[in-house]
Amino acid sequence: MILPSKKKFIELIKYGSIPPLYESIPFLPPYSIYERIISSNSFIFESVKGHEKIARYSFIGFEPCMIFKIKNGIAEIESLSKKIIQTRKPLALMKTIMNYYRQKSFENLPPFQGGFAGIISYDFVQYIEKLPSNSKDDTNLPDAHMFIIDKLIAFDHVLKKCWIIVCPGVRESLENHEINGISWDEKYDEASCIISNIKKRLENNSDNYDDFFQKSKQIIEIVYEMKKYQYMDIVKHAKNYIAAGDIFQANLSQRVSACIKDKKPWNIYKVLRSINPSPFAAFVDFGNYKIVSSSPERLLRVKDRNIDTRPIAGTRPRGRDTGEDEFMREELILNEKERAEHIMLIDLERNDIGRVSDYGTVRVDELMITEDYSHVIHIVSNINGRLSPDKDCFDVIRAAFPGGTITGVPKVRCMEIIDELEPVKRGPYTGSLGYISFTGNMDLNIIIRTFVIKGETVYVQVGAGIVADSDPEREYHETLKKAEALIRTLQHV
Repeated sequence: MILPSKKKFIELIKYGSIPPLYESIPFLPPYSIYERIISSNSFIFESVKGHEKIARYSFIGFEPCMIFKIKNGIAEIESLSKKIIQTRKPLALMKTIMNYYRQKSFENLPPFQGGFAGIISYDFVQYIEKLPSNSKDDTNLPDAHMFIIDKLIAFDHVLKKCWIIVCPGVRESLENHEINGISWDEKYDEASCIISNIKKRLENNSDNYDDFFQKSKQIIEIVYEMKKYQYMDIVKHAKNYIAAGDIFQANLSQRVSACIKDKKPWNIYKVLRSINPSPFAAFVDFGNYKIVSSSPERLLRVKDRNIDTRPIAGTRPRGRDTGEDEFMREELILNEKERAEHIMLIDLERNDIGRVSDYGTVRVDELMITEDYSHVIHIVSNINGRLSPDKDCFDVIRAAFPGGTITGVPKVRCMEIIDELEPVKRGPYTGSLGYISFTGNMDLNIIIRTFVIKGETVYVQVGAGIVADSDPEREYHETLKKAEALIRTLQHV
């Protein structure tokens, strides 16, 4: 049954906000539902594994009513036509777009019920801070690439429930810059028809999950884009900055690439979610490039005006049994160097969140706990605050993007050094992927453990945290280990 009823829907609109229409459908694994509707300009944000606080919901979006992109200050808004806007303030532009459609939220539904969904590249920081831009941009990907979603499928893994959600009248509201003058009676009928059509598409049971999981005969040749001495050299430069008191720590990355030939990006995602299940897994098809991610880390969440950030810093490999796991956890949490680095990052994130929170509401509600993932153990903390009445999601992004765990401390100076030392722009790597809802809710991850696929080339970027006593050779091999672990998943496609 579609809810709310037409009578209730019309009543709610009189109060100035538009409710979504929704219908419950049988709960199935999100990947199996996405497989039935997969198309260009679509996504799945999937909580494959993790505890309830970070891995409760999954979302599938497709056929966006609009697409927002920005590159080097030129924004494109694609709908029935294309608008080109020059701006150095894309967050303000996105906020203006969102304000044309005021949505009423239903508390019984997951927190994303329509809005922006996609990626904010690391290089988006140019619109937040004044930074140099000297590194090479060889992939030429957008600084931000967002779908405006008016139809989606949402999953609650705790309740084992699933809904089709449709937002009536989004395109008309955004194009006309208001909700007045729209026949909401007709829009209700249109949205009901869309829900019925989606249900019919989902009846196509084409689940072939096991077909792709095999040992590939293709040898994956990895192209190392930095030679060993080059990476060691940038580590030495960072250590010099630390010794001079310029910074305390920095995250320096290198990129590797490989040719995937005829391997399908969707099959790569299915392998990755199986081998490395994570709370913030994602597959996004942007048409001319794809994102395949198994990120474990949340950058920012805003839910009912409560802000969370969840930094991960400190890692050990999983043991062969529970006894070895316990030894690794204890060794990690008692390591003075790891603890000092983590505390530094907590202080940075507290400061970022504090800039947009009510005074006195910022607190660390989880301090240096350990969390087990498929291959590693991490030190994790959770910082939260109450969003100030005059602030919104876009202010939170402005205050806290990108994450301190993937830049360093202090953040702005570290980003200047990253631009100086890293030879290519980071692109999506260490940016964020997720949603910004019409209702004011938001959830963004940090893009790590991720493939960026363009044509037949797959890119993987990996970093290491550099501190005063870092050994350049060890840090080089640490990044290789991370990259090769990801590239090896391609052997199973």
